[in-house]
Amino acid sequence: MTSTIAHNLVHIDGSFGEGGGQILRNAVALSALLSKPISIPNVRHNRKPPGLRKQHEAGIILAAAICSAETEGVHLSSTSVTFKPGKIELPKILTADPGTAGSTTLLLQVSLPCLLFSSSPTPPSQLTLRGGTNAIQAPQIDYTQHVFLPFMKRHFGLDIALNIIRRGYFPKGGGAVFCSVPSLTKALPPVTLTERGPVQLIRGEARVGGLPFIIAERMRNAACAILLAAGVSSAIIRIDAVRETQEEAFGSGGGILVFAETGNGCVIGGSSVSTKSRDPEEIGKEAAEELLRNLRHDGCVDEHLQDQIIIFIALAKGHSTIKTGPLTDHTITAIKIAEQMTGATFHLQQNPSGFVIISCDGIGYTPSPHKIDKI
Repeated sequence: MTSTIAHNLVHIDGSFGEGGGQILRNAVALSALLSKPISIPNVRHNRKPPGLRKQHEAGIILAAAICSAETEGVHLSSTSVTFKPGKIELPKILTADPGTAGSTTLLLQVSLPCLLFSSSPTPPSQLTLRGGTNAIQAPQIDYTQHVFLPFMKRHFGLDIALNIIRRGYFPKGGGAVFCSVPSLTKALPPVTLTERGPVQLIRGEARVGGLPFIIAERMRNAACAILLAAGVSSAIIRIDAVRETQEEAFGSGGGILVFAETGNGCVIGGSSVSTKSRDPEEIGKEAAEELLRNLRHDGCVDEHLQDQIIIFIALAKGHSTIKTGPLTDHTITAIKIAEQMTGATFHLQQNPSGFVIISCDGIGYTPSPHKIDKI
């Protein structure tokens, strides 16, 4: 759906901060929820090549379908996008497919906030997301399943069901994921998470599809060796090696996720995606070292969860406080977008020992009778 959209838009510079696709995802999701038309020039300015890729195009089209939006510039390589949201009417039954190995988890990032709120009780919305499940430069579906969604359930009470129909490994994609997303009729609660507690268990899976099982074993063994060398007790390490059948995975590839579960219910992750140019030992080592790096800061969320939760605490009602490690560019960008779009107030307290306290006074978002900013 297209229209000429020109005046009184919220202008968001697509080149600031990390200057990538996250600006699009967060801005479009908040535009849909808040009924604020937006204009984004300099789309993915800091990426080579700049402009929309197929997965970004698919994500915006998906968000537009959720809120009956009018759009301009939503096509491959476009460097300027406008998005005018309409009314969100839930539940939705939708499918998104970029036709590439574009990440299913990034499609979920742009659509999930749009589906969470309803002015009256409704059945869950249903999403089928196609593309890459274990892709580079994006959270693997395993991370979403074992780290992100448990956080959403524990702290926001959201029981989002996720079923991996078929894995699609880098570089071919071809995967499919089904999500059932319940909606709320009230605001999200604030989150207070400042005490991680001791690590009680380290779990994980090294997976391959279309490749020999020994490659998964080599990734797992390398990850275990790094953890043991760092002083982690073998008694708390539970990392499995898995090989998928042809029916369970498209193409050939692999990946590994390792995650620590703590006494206070925190989940800290580390992951890596297999590529032809890298040995399995390097992939396993990278995932374990990422986990250890995130544990050293004594934060309650890791560097990947850190930026994904910003949009939700901005929408929540009340004061959220979360302890994490050093801020990533993605998190700084997410905060800027949230402040500009919602009016939520963030405060950052950096500690010399390396951790950061993120505080946010959220706006207490709930759906209201439909209103779109005039243009």
